[in-house]
Amino acid sequence: MKIETGIVIKSTGSWYKVRAAKHGIVNARLSGKHKIKGLKSTNPLAVGDHVNFIFENSGDEPSGVIQKIHPRKNYIVRKSIKKSAQAHLIASNIDQAVLVVTIAEPSTSLGFIDRFLVTCESFRIPVHIVFNKADLFTEGAKEYYEAVADMYRSIGYESTLTSTLDKTGLEDLQSLLQGKISLLSGHSGTGKSSLINAIYPSQELRIGDISSSHLKGKHTTTFAEMFELEQDTYVIDSPGIKELGLFDLDKENLSHYFPEMREVIGQCKFHNCTHIHEPKCKVIELVEEGVIPQSRYESYLSMFEGEDHKY
Repeated sequence: MKIETGIVIKSTGSWYKVRAAKHGIVNARLSGKHKIKGLKSTNPLAVGDHVNFIFENSGDEPSGVIQKIHPRKNYIVRKSIKKSAQAHLIASNIDQAVLVVTIAEPSTSLGFIDRFLVTCESFRIPVHIVFNKADLFTEGAKEYYEAVADMYRSIGYESTLTSTLDKTGLEDLQSLLQGKISLLSGHSGTGKSSLINAIYPSQELRIGDISSSHLKGKHTTTFAEMFELEQDTYVIDSPGIKELGLFDLDKENLSHYFPEMREVIGQCKFHNCTHIHEPKCKVIELVEEGVIPQSRYESYLSMFEGEDHKY
């Protein structure tokens, strides 16, 4: 049988949608067991994976059998909600992650942002933060946004301010996405789908209403899915994340994933400094001087202690 190639664009559990080079979208299942070396995962295939498959029947809508997963240039995981000892693959082979956050309705905590940034740092995936719903900003919210954006910019994370209502930042966001494969992530209700619809109306992604009872978004995306926005431009729209459990991060290396801490590695008195209680710790010194933001240090402590939070 002739071997075909394609990219996984949607995972629904046991079946996958594959964009084949010659045949358009093909429904395919995975043959046998495939594991990532050294990683226990609840899902062997991720959106963005390059695969080989063969057709298993003929007819109007033939299905395929995936026989090989090509090596990944990168992938991003989180701790499985149902099986904490295992990981859940979110996406693979991406150029950047775009984290959509909001100051209000719903509010995104700094702890959640930091966990997402650390996850991406551990997989060497660049991150851009999008602060959405600028039209809802009160004067106090605007000042808070500016302080938070400045803080992350000082660490090395650029951001864009957007609003679909008054079109703020939409051209900048479109330029950011062009020519790349981007993972679009964040809490439900932050407006990920609305932003894509505003830039590319033909996509018509489903948009959910904010639940007024607790101002948390209702889940509208059940499975991660890749969309082609224009030639060579793709976004992977991932399910809204309520919690982000870090998976298999070594405490000894945790500070390496905080750029502001990484800069001073080797400047502490002890080479194996945990940056928590040791004397003459450069990180603690910079926190006390206000060079390293207190909120970032608190996030570090929370992750070091292995705390999982729902945000």
